[in-house]
Amino acid sequence: MPDAQPLYQKPSQEMIDLVDAAPTPYLSLDPKRTCVVMMHRPSLPPIEEVGKEEIRLAGLRIDPKTYGSSRASYFTGYTIRDIRTREDREVTGLPKEARLGQIRFSPSGERFAFTCRTSGGLSLWVAEVSDAKARCLTPKRELNSVFGSSFSWVSDSRRLVCRFVPSDREAPPDQAEIPTGPVVQENLEGVAPAMTYQDLLKNPTDERLFEYYGTSLVGVVTLEGTIAEVQDGGLHTRSTPSPDSRYLLVQTLHRPFSYTVPYYRFPESVRVYGINGGLVKELASLPLAESVPLAFDAVPEGPRGFEWRADTDSDLVWVEAQDGGDPGRKAEVRDRAFVWTAPFDGEKRVLADFELRHLGFWWGRGDLALSRERRWKDRQLRIWRHRPDGTDDHPDLVFERSFEDRYADPGEPLAEWSSRGTPVLISDDERVYLAGAGASPEGDRPFLDTFDLTSRKTVRLIRSEPPVFERAIQVLSSEGPTVLVSRERVDEPTNFFLRDLDSGELTAITEYPHPYPHLQGTKKDLIKYDREDGVQLTGTLYTPPGYTPDQGPLPTILWAYPREYKSADAAGQVKDAPFRFARLGAHSPLYLLTAGYAILDGPTIPIVGEGHEEANDTYVDQLVASAEAAVNAVVDRGIADRERIGVGGHSYGAFMTANLVAHTDFFKAGVARSGAYNRTLTPFGFQSEERTIWEAPETYAAMSPFMHVDKISTPLLLMHGEADNNSGTFPMQSERFYNALKAQGVATRLVMFPHESHGYRARDTILHLLHEMTEWYDRYLKGVE
Repeated sequence: MPDAQPLYQKPSQEMIDLVDAAPTPYLSLDPKRTCVVMMHRPSLPPIEEVGKEEIRLAGLRIDPKTYGSSRASYFTGYTIRDIRTREDREVTGLPKEARLGQIRFSPSGERFAFTCRTSGGLSLWVAEVSDAKARCLTPKRELNSVFGSSFSWVSDSRRLVCRFVPSDREAPPDQAEIPTGPVVQENLEGVAPAMTYQDLLKNPTDERLFEYYGTSLVGVVTLEGTIAEVQDGGLHTRSTPSPDSRYLLVQTLHRPFSYTVPYYRFPESVRVYGINGGLVKELASLPLAESVPLAFDAVPEGPRGFEWRADTDSDLVWVEAQDGGDPGRKAEVRDRAFVWTAPFDGEKRVLADFELRHLGFWWGRGDLALSRERRWKDRQLRIWRHRPDGTDDHPDLVFERSFEDRYADPGEPLAEWSSRGTPVLISDDERVYLAGAGASPEGDRPFLDTFDLTSRKTVRLIRSEPPVFERAIQVLSSEGPTVLVSRERVDEPTNFFLRDLDSGELTAITEYPHPYPHLQGTKKDLIKYDREDGVQLTGTLYTPPGYTPDQGPLPTILWAYPREYKSADAAGQVKDAPFRFARLGAHSPLYLLTAGYAILDGPTIPIVGEGHEEANDTYVDQLVASAEAAVNAVVDRGIADRERIGVGGHSYGAFMTANLVAHTDFFKAGVARSGAYNRTLTPFGFQSEERTIWEAPETYAAMSPFMHVDKISTPLLLMHGEADNNSGTFPMQSERFYNALKAQGVATRLVMFPHESHGYRARDTILHLLHEMTEWYDRYLKGVE
């Protein structure tokens, strides 16, 4: 029966205080490395804000009042802090109650630009670092950010390229218009599989709405506020200036649209214009990509991934699949990268060939570039060193490993902003900087290295030392050097410091206080235990503040998310950092520590399929074995007793929860949030499963807890957002699963959150969610009605 009083409820005051804790600001370092801008975030928004009108089209969720994302996060103010003196200046001149966007520094570092959202739409603003004063550059023109960021700096630091709402815009198409005929789709030839995407176009009215809200004009704005239009109205998804400020790369969608794939698979033209207008070159006209294979390394046919080389004036680089985009097809060369110099009246040349699927370039200064390629089937990853000026056509292999192997990860190269505002590798001759997680059997210990590309020698500059968790953010000076780092402990939140590598001296930049007084004294332990097949498992065990072993076992919750692996060795690697501060996200289970629960957070649930084996063919067996090992681990440590253990998870973790209560009797209560439970509703693959239901029907059936409802007796709380936009986790998954559980007489409860997507945002929702979870676990793990 429906609740007699369907009102939002609240949990304990301790939980409310945790939810309302002030979020830590985001930091952005200026190109000159002299200051940071602290971007202040608001607490969770009320349901009135989350529930405002939005239009769902072609995989997008649009705010019709601002021509941008309806669910975009925002900031409430900015503070500029000098990193040497720690002097603060609040940015002034901002409208009251404005919703501010992510900042972007000009290449010179003298100012930064950002968007400002008000009831009048989205406008472009700029603030000077010298006096912290902000001003609007486009008071009479609205920006269009339907397809993402709506502005880019030109390298002279005095102009910005923007996408604008057309000024002659008429009223939007009537969404309630009477149809003139049926909606028809057809496929008369060819294979065109598609994943279970959400928010797709459904009819001609949707098509007209998509064009209406997505159409923009491309223009160049000066610091004085003058606007010169470069490109007429179109569905422009990208408008990027070249490093030398002479050209614009513009990508534009066009008809025919599709009702089975999102906007980024629609037909597209790729053109280069002069910065002052005029077509320079049409580079590509790409067709509708409905027939891309389902395999993870599959890509559309034709050129893709257009970008300006960051280290030259105006060289365009892109990649073209040589295997038809199908990783199942044999090919000596799978991807080929090309480079072409503006104004494109010469010949394009081959930059590199790739045996695996190309993932992207890092550009350096001089004759230096690095690239990545991978193969999903065996998790192989390669890093190559290139000499992109063409003097050497043979790249050097730098690293080759399984990308599942965290212990062997050499780190990612660090980049900095060039004087033109482009990201380039921090390098000194042949030496680059590599920063990584430092995964190890004792947990993550982040590092910063220098790596010589010629000698292959590594010099370690920083390695996090317990009990501190320290991570290198950026190298500020290669002479010394000085490094910006973040540091935290289990009982101390993240703060930022300057580390002098010669002296070891640390200089604090921030001093954020502990945001969760109610959780001070919480104990955190990284525990290790083995599965029956010998795979090592780990989890992070939290006990409530003040708990001591002499108090005896606690009601305990396992909160997890399964992952697939090709290697048992990789599956058994430690994937946590025992010295990190536990920051509470909206979906965290750690709020329940205040209610007296022990939490085993993130116990590893690996599903391994080595060699040619498919991991999901033994999904249930491995899932059960991992859960049994986790239960034994917390019971053997005296933290839990077998009669008071619950399980829970979100998304794929909810799927896991439903399967565990169907196939085990380990748990006395379960909480499953925003999950998928019937795999016949995701017939073209899910998670890491590439096979369709017709290729592996037994696996789909065995993995679907909906097919095993008759085996469930454990009380199960289901929660789901009514506006879930995640592929496969349709709200009907929870609705139908609830009906099936109810028909079998299982104690169950279904909570549907209005206006919420796959990730919940509203304060009202999060508080009610915590109320529901506490009530449910208290009833079945503590015996409290």
